[in-house]
Amino acid sequence: MLHRMMNFLGLGDEEDEEEEVMEEPSSFEPDQDFANATRRGTVLNLHTQKQVRVILSEPASYDDAQLIADHLKGHRSVIVNLHRAPYDQALRVVDFLSGCVYAIGGSMQKLGHNIFLCAPENVDIQGTISEYLAGEGRAHLR
Repeated sequence: MLHRMMNFLGLGDEEDEEEEVMEEPSSFEPDQDFANATRRGTVLNLHTQKQVRVILSEPASYDDAQLIADHLKGHRSVIVNLHRAPYDQALRVVDFLSGCVYAIGGSMQKLGHNIFLCAPENVDIQGTISEYLAGEGRAHLR
């Protein structure tokens, strides 16, 4: 108490004044730490997305198309190989998947003879595959 009174009257030592100056910034540190802590809470991690999964499917009939649609609803891309399906069933699968892809805002791309890529809206497909593979010149299934 005596040191405070002496410092107040200007009669204290210079060392005491330096100690006072050193004490003042430390009194603001908790507020600064609180401000920094609240700012840290707004930082976003760019690597929060799960691993991307692409499903390969070879439906043998139209009945298998619903499972493919469920994958699309789950935001997973599906590569559909229709080589095992009979022609009439393959057409029905493509029609059904076209409607599903349209409903979810996704896209469908032909990769080759009877092979399609169905992707939800969160997947961007760039580029095209030439339809003239092995002498094919038509965009139909067969």
